[in-house]
Amino acid sequence: MFLTTALAWLLLAAPEAPLYESQLIFPPEDFHNHSSSIVETPEGDLITCWFHGQGERKDDSLIILGARKNKGENTWSPPFLMADNKGLPDQNCTLFIDNDGRLYMFWISSIDNLVRSYFLKYVSSTDFEGDGPPIWDWQDAIFCLPTDAEQAFTEGLAKRIEEVESSTKLTPERRAYYLSRADEIRSVIDDKLFQRLGWMPRQPPLMLDDKRMMLGLYSDTFNCSMFAFTEDAGKTWEFSRPLTQRGIQPSTVRKENGDLVAFMRDSPVVRRAESSDGGLNWQEVPIDILNSGSSVAALALKNGTWILAVNDVPDGRHRLTLYLSDDEGKTWPIQRALEDLKPDMGTGSYPTLIQTADGTIHCTYTHEDKEKFEGKTIKHVRINEAWIRSDERPE
Repeated sequence: MFLTTALAWLLLAAPEAPLYESQLIFPPEDFHNHSSSIVETPEGDLITCWFHGQGERKDDSLIILGARKNKGENTWSPPFLMADNKGLPDQNCTLFIDNDGRLYMFWISSIDNLVRSYFLKYVSSTDFEGDGPPIWDWQDAIFCLPTDAEQAFTEGLAKRIEEVESSTKLTPERRAYYLSRADEIRSVIDDKLFQRLGWMPRQPPLMLDDKRMMLGLYSDTFNCSMFAFTEDAGKTWEFSRPLTQRGIQPSTVRKENGDLVAFMRDSPVVRRAESSDGGLNWQEVPIDILNSGSSVAALALKNGTWILAVNDVPDGRHRLTLYLSDDEGKTWPIQRALEDLKPDMGTGSYPTLIQTADGTIHCTYTHEDKEKFEGKTIKHVRINEAWIRSDERPE
């Protein structure tokens, strides 16, 4: 009895062995496959989605595809159709399951192939276990009404111009690009149509309580982020004040005290903002982690550790690094490359992170590796925290 108890204690006390598994969700192909998302269903299956076509907003053939990996299976299903607004480019899908077990997919279509006309939609399902795609039982559009839009955009534009002109980190090309946008933004600040269209999702929502969901949005027109809230499963929405700082594609985590922290894509560094009023108002809190102007993903693990996935090179998406924080984002001492390809030889970008019921961490991202294959695919990696903290390298 003593030996059995001691052995059990030793097994529990033993450090977790590093875990790394990876596979391509579908064979690389000569199509643009990008901006993936992943969820775990209550029964333990995995569902992913991404957009597929020849390009981006100017490609009217773009559709949303998905795939499923049932619990206990070793391979992903062949891709299946998740959404198609025929004749319009469908992009930027993200999946989420709320506290009532309802599956959502948010995405956008561009009405006139320009960023100003991105039209935000969502579908939901309560029938998504088993094989094949979810059976959608509700769909709707989200009409965005940003709080105090004109004043927020005006403040944000002035702040960004001052910041760009004084920056010593921006490349000349980036500085010229940001300044060239100023007149364009100024010309539409007071236009209600531009204020309300063009908002896009990227990362999954966050449940603030049993009913209140917060969805991060961003605008390429105004180069900023905003948050949408619903307490009735998407039937009605309210909106925060747009953030006055630069930074798009927010990925949000919550501190133990309830404050919210959003990490956003920008160049040359990641942007971070914090909210103490449930996401309605935000204040910038600088962070010194490089970003090449590519989507970032943040995740708070069940044990309190935070993960940030970011392309942390000055220019490019060939290296994707995982950062760990044990103090809710104050410091990020642990770093581990998930992909580290030669420049111009491939990409690992647009990550989405989840932690599944078994405690492991899953990441899907856009992937190409010109040294190993031709084409582009979505890669799925399953790891644990011990692997990020270890020195073992993936094959």
